[in-house]
Amino acid sequence: VGARDAALPPVEGVAGRVDRALRNFLETFAFFAAAAISVVVLERGDGATALGAQAYFWARLVYVPLYAAGIPYLRTVVWAVSLWGILQLLWALL
Repeated sequence: VGARDAALPPVEGVAGRVDRALRNFLETFAFFAAAAISVVVLERGDGATALGAQAYFWARLVYVPLYAAGIPYLRTVVWAVSLWGILQLLWALL
């Protein structure tokens, strides 16, 4: 019933990796959402932006289990694909 003001111990293992994957997702999702909405509002959508949005979505979906499993290099490649997806959207806005 308290305010839970005490610091919690750090989460470790799979739960810690999932927590870090969530935090990483939250850091990039705002950029993706802003870029995707801007592409739609400015009517700059084409095949490249559709591919970029799909690449971001699927890469982020695959990223979480890879991060949870602790697979380092493949996880980085998948993260790079999601970044490429955001860059495709931003490129259309130039």
